[in-house]
Amino acid sequence: MASTVKILREVIDERQRQDDKWGVMNHNGPTWSAVLGEEYGEVCQEVLRMDFGKKDAADLRKELIQVAAVAVAWIECLERRGR
Repeated sequence: MASTVKILREVIDERQRQDDKWGVMNHNGPTWSAVLGEEYGEVCQEVLRMDFGKKDAADLRKELIQVAAVAVAWIECLERRGR
């Protein structure tokens, strides 16, 4: 469980970084899908890099944290809209 708490703390930190950079995001569904898709694409890119010789998973981990943070941001947007 300690590992989960550490990871969730990193997601929270990434959410704060996103808000600092972009402000509160209130996108529509298609825009959120595109933003999340772009982040997921970066995860896929890192998986391929690892598959073709890159040994370090640090960038993959970073991209996965960003995917989780974008998903949280989308949920936060839904909450603001009362959905």
